[in-house]
Amino acid sequence: MINILDLTLDELKDWMKNRNESTFRAKQIMDWIYKGIWCFDNMNNIPALLIEKLKGSFYFEIPEVINSLISEKDGTSKFLLRYSDGNIIESVVMKYKHGNSICVSTQVGCKMGCKFCASTLEGVVRNLSSGEILSQIMVCQNEIGERISNVVLMGSGEPLDNYDNVVKFIKLANSEYGLNIGQRHITLSTCGLVPKIYELADLNLQITLAISLHAPNDTLRKLTMPVAYKYSIAELIDACKYYTQKTNRRITFEYALINNTNDSNDHAKELFHLIKNILCHVNLIPINEITEKSYKKSSLKNVENFYNTLSNYGIETTIRKEMGSDINAACGQLRRSFIEQTKSKEEV
Repeated sequence: MINILDLTLDELKDWMKNRNESTFRAKQIMDWIYKGIWCFDNMNNIPALLIEKLKGSFYFEIPEVINSLISEKDGTSKFLLRYSDGNIIESVVMKYKHGNSICVSTQVGCKMGCKFCASTLEGVVRNLSSGEILSQIMVCQNEIGERISNVVLMGSGEPLDNYDNVVKFIKLANSEYGLNIGQRHITLSTCGLVPKIYELADLNLQITLAISLHAPNDTLRKLTMPVAYKYSIAELIDACKYYTQKTNRRITFEYALINNTNDSNDHAKELFHLIKNILCHVNLIPINEITEKSYKKSSLKNVENFYNTLSNYGIETTIRKEMGSDINAACGQLRRSFIEQTKSKEEV
């Protein structure tokens, strides 16, 4: 059995052709799916015999919403979703004036080991398929009753560690017959898997690439990001230059500010010299503190000084607005809390 959400329109047309069915039926089925009809029996313009064929080959992997939280501060919604195999992920919907944005997960857990992230504490369980990533948007749209127009691949998991499924997801989300989300409204965040950045660049997609940098040198980066032992900052920066040259798209450097670790003016100056020749902008992120780690977010003064230093050097810089701070909206926190509660109940 195949999760039908994993299929493109052309793939479903091929399936029809191989079974002597009219290929125009594929578009009809896709129309139903993206209208939120996730049961073949409810597709009332599809012949009964074809419905039986579909039911014999496909299923809908639509995650169950097992918990949801809505921020009283800014309306951010966090959803804990469970797939049919029992695995749990989370998605976050953020409301902005320009529309709704969703942060989706690409893996169950994560193996990258970044020390300021809750998603990686339990390691990685498995990759999510393209349809499973897509279904997060579809379910969350149903929950909030509004269209989601912007996607950030920045939830649990490392997107480039699930490269093929993520690239197919981007094409599915972008398709006119599907969610029709423009590629320029899709951001992919990576901790820096250098070979995959080159592969992604060669696809010449119009998405935004965000690099989780978080340090201006290798010594500092190795303290919090194990990937730095495999790929040096010099290698990462070379890949970023290649990406901008190939796609003509500006890169975002994500920089999580950790108190008394990477947030001094000297660090800001060093960061400027590292990225000054790249088409980029810097997004400063006061880290979300997690109980299992000792890292603390930078003081407001340090954040402002870091911002001013980069801005004065001519680097376009923003400070990420904290969203959903009252509902544990940071990546992996709600999922981890649920897992711990479940273990406690089982032990009792």
